[in-house]
Amino acid sequence: MAGFHEVRFPTAISFGSTGGPGRRTDIVTLRSGSEERNSIWANSLRKYDAGYGIKTAADLAAVLAFWEERRGRLYGFRWLDQMDHQSSPPGSTVSPFDQAIGTGDGTIRVFQLVKAYGSAFAPWLRTIVKPVAGTTVVAVGGVAMASGWSLDATTGLVTFASAPPAGAPITAGFQYDVPVRFDTDQLTINMSHFQAGQIQSIPVVEIRV
Repeated sequence: MAGFHEVRFPTAISFGSTGGPGRRTDIVTLRSGSEERNSIWANSLRKYDAGYGIKTAADLAAVLAFWEERRGRLYGFRWLDQMDHQSSPPGSTVSPFDQAIGTGDGTIRVFQLVKAYGSAFAPWLRTIVKPVAGTTVVAVGGVAMASGWSLDATTGLVTFASAPPAGAPITAGFQYDVPVRFDTDQLTINMSHFQAGQIQSIPVVEIRV
């Protein structure tokens, strides 16, 4: 498996990008006109285009250097999704009570950060594997925990020094990045505007890590 670099794509450039989540669904239309639908992917995958974020020659140089260091599609990296990057709603402050990540049983000490989407019909739990270091807060049994736990910011695993008591809800708040890679081994640079330059498209795709 190719490597992953724990570095974030330049935030000021990703701010001007386009993109979002996608899913894969097979749909078969029967003779009666009814449909049979089957979800091929259990989880969504996000795609972005960073080309729209390049505004200056400095932006162009930064992206070129970043792409070269990743060797094109070879190495993964972190991406800030401006619309979806924290456990709480946009514009609000992260709280240790934002997301349920497990229930204590008196034995298990390690819990994975997750984020729930939806609530009433078929909520989807997204595994958070690239939390932003220093942003995670945790609570056990409704009490915020200032210590007694640690976070692996490269996997999203929370480890308690002592197993939470049986029946205690474990919650957390956090910010996070999306693990991605470039989806091109060729950058096409338009130098028609000599002072700035332009890259028509820089496709970026989410990866499973």
